[in-house]
Amino acid sequence: MWILFAFGSAFFAGITAVLAKCGVENVDSDVATALRTIIVLIFSWIMVFVTGGNTDISSVSFKTWVFLILSGMATGASWLCYFKALQQGDINKVAPIDKSSAIITMILAIIFLNEALTALKAVSIVLIAAGTYMMIEKKQVSQNTNYKSSWLLFALASAFFAALTSILGKVGIENIDSNLGTAIRTFVVLIMAWIVVFVKGKAYDLRHIDVKSILFIVLSGIATGCSWLCYYRALQGGPASVVVPIDKLSILVTILFSYIVFKERLTKKSLLGLILIVIGTLLLLVP
Repeated sequence: MWILFAFGSAFFAGITAVLAKCGVENVDSDVATALRTIIVLIFSWIMVFVTGGNTDISSVSFKTWVFLILSGMATGASWLCYFKALQQGDINKVAPIDKSSAIITMILAIIFLNEALTALKAVSIVLIAAGTYMMIEKKQVSQNTNYKSSWLLFALASAFFAALTSILGKVGIENIDSNLGTAIRTFVVLIMAWIVVFVKGKAYDLRHIDVKSILFIVLSGIATGCSWLCYYRALQGGPASVVVPIDKLSILVTILFSYIVFKERLTKKSLLGLILIVIGTLLLLVP
């Protein structure tokens, strides 16, 4: 069943990207992310009470609390580093490094979770890495772009914390209901998201959000909630080195709906990269 939840996570994550794109057209992305996290938190706790997972709160161990909080903090740290890297460097250089989080996750899972490194898994890592790189379109960058050498450190930190989020989350939900684990972790993420908003002085943007944007932000929050619930349910039953890449297949859903809604097309290079990612991910499912 964990494979089904992993693919469910990918589907809802792909839908989230499209809904979020519609929702942030007239809203600052940091503010939209913080608002969306509120919806995810509400949705997560509703699922906890519906499934009866709230009965496990009193029995959550200290170790579990620590790893869930650390997982949420890692997500927040990843966002902070990512936006800082974008602020200082060129997006066509920052994005490929941030995408490497899936590869880092598999490597960390092998090192810290003792997941086996087989020949097929090694080939998959190479294919996914190559495909992800090819999916990043190289665009002409203005010579007036503000450039600072420290962007590289922030970009690497963003990818590392994103990968660390999955590893810590995997450990944190070993002995509790996955819905409860997701809800606890999301509360930490909510705090980190609003820290970003207030630190950057963007709280005043809340007064200028239109109804259409709010609708899409709410829908994207619900989709995010579904994705996270499926994702951590999959992590609870399956290996992180397989669950994470499957979750990354959300790009297939995003591309499909981007074509339907926004009429966006893939270049030949991007299509080849997408094929490599899919092949690499499917290889991970081979026994």
